[in-house]
Amino acid sequence: MGRKMEWAGKANHLLGLPRKTVIMAVGTFAKAVALVLNSTSVSNADTLLNLVRSRPPGVPLITVSNHMSTLDDPVMWGFKGFPTCNAHLQRWVLAAEDICFKNTVYSYFFRLGKCIPITRGGGIYQEHMSEALELLSNGEWLHTFPQGKVYQEDEPIRRLKWGTASLIARAPITPIVLPIIHQGFEKDGLKTSWMDL
Repeated sequence: MGRKMEWAGKANHLLGLPRKTVIMAVGTFAKAVALVLNSTSVSNADTLLNLVRSRPPGVPLITVSNHMSTLDDPVMWGFKGFPTCNAHLQRWVLAAEDICFKNTVYSYFFRLGKCIPITRGGGIYQEHMSEALELLSNGEWLHTFPQGKVYQEDEPIRRLKWGTASLIARAPITPIVLPIIHQGFEKDGLKTSWMDL
């Protein structure tokens, strides 16, 4: 079947201007939601910032987190001090194909935002998992939600899909893995949210 709109996700697509525009717009939105409309607290933010900015060359990074709302990504990156509007430093993220890639406009927008479509239930050998593996092979940062869907229950993370583990195991260079736990993004209106890295 091939990779859906992979060309739009390339850094050199139209000199990178569409990607920079989308990342800056979404990054500004994330900052506004996290810092202006809400109160956000982050523990150990320096750990993530150091890994994003200065991990050893060629070493991939995988961040994994719980999934409380459809806006977890990008809002979770809107915390103070994070380079949210820098397209080069932004993460790649596995995104549900049936939600984010349901038509051409969505597909183009989310590809510019460094999203990789994943067919839920499609298994670990689907074409887009191979794309994620290639990005890791190039030392990129990939974020995943190993629960596979939104869970709003206030309880420990339960069943995890094994796609993230397969990427860690199959990557030619062992990635650095950073777990992130967040809470509060699922609530309506003004709120306090927190992340622990």
